[in-house]
Amino acid sequence: MEMLQNADFWIGLMKIIWINIILSGDNAVVIALAARSLPEHQQRQAILFGSGAAVVLRIALTVVAAALLELSFLQIVGGILLLYIGAQLLSEDGDEGEGEIEKASMFAAIRTILVADIVMSLDNVIAVAAAAKGNMTLLILGLAISIPMVVFGSALMIKLMTRFPIIVTFGACLIGWVGGETIASDVALREFSADNPWLHYTAATVGALAVLAVGKFMQAKHTSNQTPDASA
Repeated sequence: MEMLQNADFWIGLMKIIWINIILSGDNAVVIALAARSLPEHQQRQAILFGSGAAVVLRIALTVVAAALLELSFLQIVGGILLLYIGAQLLSEDGDEGEGEIEKASMFAAIRTILVADIVMSLDNVIAVAAAAKGNMTLLILGLAISIPMVVFGSALMIKLMTRFPIIVTFGACLIGWVGGETIASDVALREFSADNPWLHYTAATVGALAVLAVGKFMQAKHTSNQTPDASA
């Protein structure tokens, strides 16, 4: 109870919640993109389980994040993985047929959410851990409180994507942007990035454009493959 009466505890808690609000915007986009193809009742489950599991992973990552970020080529691999996820999610845009809905797996959506969140959260959890100052109770409580915010943000994004499909394209490009940033932030490129500040934004832009191009190509190929069946 003494901890709850400590002003530093509440200040630290507000810091963690605020950091999560700021840093979870792209995570909400990933969750919404991954869950949007599911039936409505499964969308809620995917958002809830995906968000909850992602927070648990963030807590675990705080212990090893700093060390992982010092491993060469890890962020390059992670960034490439994000580019693939972004293109894959964009290629699924417009698949509204019953067959596709039946194929949509809640577990596949949750897997996508977790993989993307692990890659995107490595640097984020360091900021959260710094705000917690080694207080695990504070860390867990702050991250747990952030779950409803991510859930609400993801549910809102799904509704917006349904009403304004162009948001799906912007969301996929955002994942590509983060993927490019992640690649440029790798330890192996640290010195080159320091000498060439343009690399960060160039890699992010290339990542977004790559996701857009590959995703649209995959989408067009998928549509053309379905055309003979539709005319039969």
